[in-house]
Amino acid sequence: MTDPATTPEPEMRQKIDTSVPHSARIWNYWLGGKDNYTVDEQAGDAYTAVFPGIVTIARSSRAFLHRNIAYLVREAGIRQFLDVGTGLPTADNTHEVAQRLAPEARIVYVDNDPMVLAHARALLYSSPEGATAYIDADVTDPERILAVAAETLDFDRPVGLILSNILGHVADHAQARAIATRLMDALPSGSYLSVNDGSLGIDPVFEQAQDVYNNSGAVPYNLRTVDEITAFFDGLELIEPGVVSVTQWRPDPGTPTPEVIAEHGGLARKP
Repeated sequence: MTDPATTPEPEMRQKIDTSVPHSARIWNYWLGGKDNYTVDEQAGDAYTAVFPGIVTIARSSRAFLHRNIAYLVREAGIRQFLDVGTGLPTADNTHEVAQRLAPEARIVYVDNDPMVLAHARALLYSSPEGATAYIDADVTDPERILAVAAETLDFDRPVGLILSNILGHVADHAQARAIATRLMDALPSGSYLSVNDGSLGIDPVFEQAQDVYNNSGAVPYNLRTVDEITAFFDGLELIEPGVVSVTQWRPDPGTPTPEVIAEHGGLARKP
């Protein structure tokens, strides 16, 4: 249930539809967060009843993002991030991971859900040396994203573009590819693209659960084949080990051989 201490103001609540489940709030529930409603918990529980592994996918996706950001800061020298499809704040958000390693890092979050934006503005504080900003925009409007992000980020310097579990909300694969391409086209050489999404052809039970979810009234999320996810990186230089199950992307030293799960992603550099 929603934590009263972080509940949006009444005027913001009026914009939030609590009658249908919402992917960001369900994801927050699976991650152990409290910023969700009964309808989201019910949808999340219905999903896990069919496919309990979704909790592993959610948490593995988050861990993949953390390792991507750490690589970008430590090894690639990235100090600017554009995180599109922010989701509700949990532990170790993009700016927290980045600014822990480089306090001067600048991060722009993008989402179009009023609850996400309200919580982000209330909870996601930048380090004094860096900056965070929040854009109310849809992933299908890359021109607005770029125009407003340019107020905080310097597009003459490399940027880490994060599209984590967001392109699946774009039903048409060609359109999703065009969005990723347009955003990367605006960024200079030396920028990076991080993408991860739920994958087809790995776990039929996951696919069954996703079909049920997509018919629940929530905004559908479209699983894609590994080849389709890989296509988001066309024209870029994939960082080893390429597009793999998120559990297998540069796991922390000493981690037992991770299982393959139905969530694939990668990180690539713009030449």
